[in-house]
Amino acid sequence: MSQTADIVICGAGITGVAAAHFLSKAGAGKILLVDERPPLSFTSDRSTECYRNWWPDPEMLALMNRSIDLMEAFADASGNVFRMNRRGYLYVTADESSAADLERESFRTSSLGAGLRRVHSSESSSYQPAHPEGFHDSPDGADLLLGNDLIRKHFPYLTERAVAALHVRRAGWLSAQQLGMYLLETARSRGVWFESGRVTGVDLASGCVTGVRLSSGERLDSPIFVNAAGPYLKDVGKLLGVDLPVHTELHLKAAIKDPLGVVGRDAPLLIWTDPQSLPWEEAERAALAEDDEMRWLTESFPSGVHTRPEGAGESQTILMLWEYQTKVMEPVWPPKLDEQYPEVALRGLAAMLPRMREYFSRMPRPQLDGGYYTKTRENRPLVGPARVDGAYVIGAVSGYGIMSACGVGELLAAHVTGAELPSYANSFALERYDDPEYQRSLENWGDKGQL
Repeated sequence: MSQTADIVICGAGITGVAAAHFLSKAGAGKILLVDERPPLSFTSDRSTECYRNWWPDPEMLALMNRSIDLMEAFADASGNVFRMNRRGYLYVTADESSAADLERESFRTSSLGAGLRRVHSSESSSYQPAHPEGFHDSPDGADLLLGNDLIRKHFPYLTERAVAALHVRRAGWLSAQQLGMYLLETARSRGVWFESGRVTGVDLASGCVTGVRLSSGERLDSPIFVNAAGPYLKDVGKLLGVDLPVHTELHLKAAIKDPLGVVGRDAPLLIWTDPQSLPWEEAERAALAEDDEMRWLTESFPSGVHTRPEGAGESQTILMLWEYQTKVMEPVWPPKLDEQYPEVALRGLAAMLPRMREYFSRMPRPQLDGGYYTKTRENRPLVGPARVDGAYVIGAVSGYGIMSACGVGELLAAHVTGAELPSYANSFALERYDDPEYQRSLENWGDKGQL
């Protein structure tokens, strides 16, 4: 005999769990989470765990402000069980023209609703360093620090070449696993249940969802199906005959011990905004240039290498991240890891953190892992109806899954239950691609929010 559920959610990553949380909070009935892997695994446990409200896209900014509001409320309600801090993001440049760009773009983002931007150019300025823990009594907006003396007064580990640093303040990191477990356990307390399995089919009658079939052979009667399949969003969409406009990219991160204290243990997320070439000895560079497969290591690399301290107490761990190559691919598990990645990221960080060079001859043993980013062309999420009555989608939260989870989960629940939708809802609905004007805007979209 078939089981019955009011809602079946395919995928128990952070977005699926958040959807279950907010749907159960709204009293949406019997809710089943289905995933062939344990909850909050696969990609959700490969997160950088950071968040920010600093987005030059006004719709994304509004979503993130709401999502952070919700996270802060959950942190207060739980005694901050997921250790949310507001250390911020620090964008650093050694290029005077880039400093001018940073000043101009930061003013624009501030004006969209990200908070006041404050400019500091003397050591007697009113700049307030971030508290290493917690998020109360911390400023929002951003602080633009101009001049190396001022920058190194507060961040002495940065390069003497730095000329400007933008400290985004409503930002920081948290334990993604603990946030996810808080949402999951709260949902379970309201009757949400989890079943291990793979969705193999969605049954329709007269164009409406009637049930879901699992790899075990079991069938579940349900009038509502939510595709929260993360990297498999597109595959699950095909079960409904819907071609979702997404692709997946493999993104890596590496962790190493930092016994020399190159990265301050109270540091924010540190981001180098300048393109660069990797630092090699002359003989190393010549040898690499002669090798067809290795020559790319001597060429120009993009901006965006970043790092942060990880762990509390006596921890010496730092995370290193740099998407210097876009790797579009179908998701496979385990992902193929690039063994050169830790050294490339470490060498890239030396432009911002000169003492990283002390690890060149003997790099601490790295821990390397990776997960898949699921993206739309313009890197906005997909949240809402999925072109079949009773079917919904929540996903494509590439690079911002943890920070957006509460916001998109609440938005999905509003769609399903018929609650009032926020002003940004249409900007993330699948139907946006039916608008010819929106399609034209994609031709010149540019980068409106990636790190």
